[in-house]
Amino acid sequence: MGTELDLILKKYKPGKREDLIPMLQEVQEHIGFLSEEAVVKIGNYLGLSTTKIYGLATFYDRFRFYPAGKIKILVCNGTSCFLNGSQSIINKLKEETGIQPGFTTRDGNFSYEIVSCMGGCQNGPLIKVNGEYHTHISASQLPELLKKLKYVLEND
Repeated sequence: MGTELDLILKKYKPGKREDLIPMLQEVQEHIGFLSEEAVVKIGNYLGLSTTKIYGLATFYDRFRFYPAGKIKILVCNGTSCFLNGSQSIINKLKEETGIQPGFTTRDGNFSYEIVSCMGGCQNGPLIKVNGEYHTHISASQLPELLKKLKYVLEND
């Protein structure tokens, strides 16, 4: 991870604080999350304290501080999906996985996030699992879907 992180940092000018958000975005895109090592290196590179970096990164809900699960679920909670029951999907995911949005299960299999809109308003509630959309999903369908996803993961 260090080498990839170093390559990302070299794309930016040392001490140029206005590059912080693009750097954080690029690190997360390539590594998958903002590790403690990444935050420290970015802080040293830009001359910023880790406290300032964490303060900024925690302000935006798109930054992760933990690796995502092997199965990444996005739940649309936009107006249309919300009106069609996305909150029950979120509640069921919490119940089934035992984690809050933005976290990963201890076994590293599942993580989920809530997003504002995925643009499939006529098909809501909508979830996206590792890039694949599932439309008109209901909370009662989740246990079986999660079971199938875990089975595929374990037998891959």
